[in-house]
Amino acid sequence: MPVPAVIAGATSEFALNTGSLQKAVADLTPEQWLARPSDHSNHVTWIVGHVLWARHALINRVGGKWSCPDLEIFARSAKLDASASYPAPEALLALWRDSAAALDATLNALTPEVLAAPAPPGPPSQDGKVSGFIGVLAWHETYHLGQVAYLSSWLGHSGIFG
Repeated sequence: MPVPAVIAGATSEFALNTGSLQKAVADLTPEQWLARPSDHSNHVTWIVGHVLWARHALINRVGGKWSCPDLEIFARSAKLDASASYPAPEALLALWRDSAAALDATLNALTPEVLAAPAPPGPPSQDGKVSGFIGVLAWHETYHLGQVAYLSSWLGHSGIFG
């Protein structure tokens, strides 16, 4: 089933983000995944984990199924814990690829009726509907992808788009 027009932009944004994140982190060492410009900022590991947590929430709140253990340390309003043991980059990237397939399948299966239903509680919705909830989470993910791209550049790597 084709993606309904009301979420076509968000769906494209998620697809672009999937590839862009992988490009942004391709040359990072495991140590660089944990580097932070200051004690008040997050590292790439935390940001990627947080986006995975948000993808998990999105998929499961709109009727899809994707299980992913141990993401609560990245939940909304959670703070980075410098003493915590975070997943390895390879594990996060495997989850990232898995989430992309689950997200794509979920978005492609949504009907106009589901998209017009009231938004689930939690993050805001642009229009009070499921469609607006999806749009906000696409924007949220892109925002955090920008942070990852900045951190990668700060660490001396090329930008996502050249």
